[in-house]
Amino acid sequence: MTEDLQQSDHRWADKLPSARAWKGRKGRSRQSVVAEQDRAAGGHDRRWVDLGDGRWARASVELKLLPKSRRIRAYLRWSDRGKSPARYLGEVSHATRAENLAEGWRLAWSRELLAVKETASDTSWASSPAVRASMQANKGRDTRPELKVRSLLHKAGLRYRVNFRPIPAVRRTADIAFPRVRVAVFVDGCFWHGCPDHHRASQTNAQFWRDKIEGNRVRDRKTDRVLAEAGWTVIRIWEHEDLAAAAERVVEVTRQLATTRQSA
Repeated sequence: MTEDLQQSDHRWADKLPSARAWKGRKGRSRQSVVAEQDRAAGGHDRRWVDLGDGRWARASVELKLLPKSRRIRAYLRWSDRGKSPARYLGEVSHATRAENLAEGWRLAWSRELLAVKETASDTSWASSPAVRASMQANKGRDTRPELKVRSLLHKAGLRYRVNFRPIPAVRRTADIAFPRVRVAVFVDGCFWHGCPDHHRASQTNAQFWRDKIEGNRVRDRKTDRVLAEAGWTVIRIWEHEDLAAAAERVVEVTRQLATTRQSA
């Protein structure tokens, strides 16, 4: 155990933490609560939970004081069909509520409980009209390149699943999937996935966008690794590619795997 963790463990051993470390201000409006969560999460679009089947929920971090242990615990909560699921994130020990909420969001991301929803709403917090327009142009599913690839695959005689989780317990959704031969296809947008040829970094709020896109790249690499370890073949297609050639690549791989499976 590190020295920092040891200090954290004994910080409030003798008395309860200050109310300002966990308790919200009385009489707060709904707007102020939303703004508080947005600031702590690092932005309005960093609060999404992927419920699967194309459904999403906006989450919040809740702080709870445990009087007996003199500890503050952080939980992630969201709404799903009338229910309010919660996931324990961990203990937080900062001096202010804002810092503890931010720590809760960091824990939620590290545990992969959150996902990037590639759309923007009318309440978008994007730093400029140009950035917002770019976000709105990048849908999370059924994009034009995806529809084109799906059409080409269908014409080639292939049948597939759309927006499918190859591993149900893992929050990774393939745009197109062939479960029988374990092939997962991702059609990646140049903006959100950081295309080395076409991605152009935003000039406003530059550090945030660099971190965001790099986070997406890291997530993509981890997705490829996790699926490969589970026996899946991952095919990634950039939206700028020759989609006919990309679809043919998918056809070749799936048919080869199907042949191998039949002869095994």
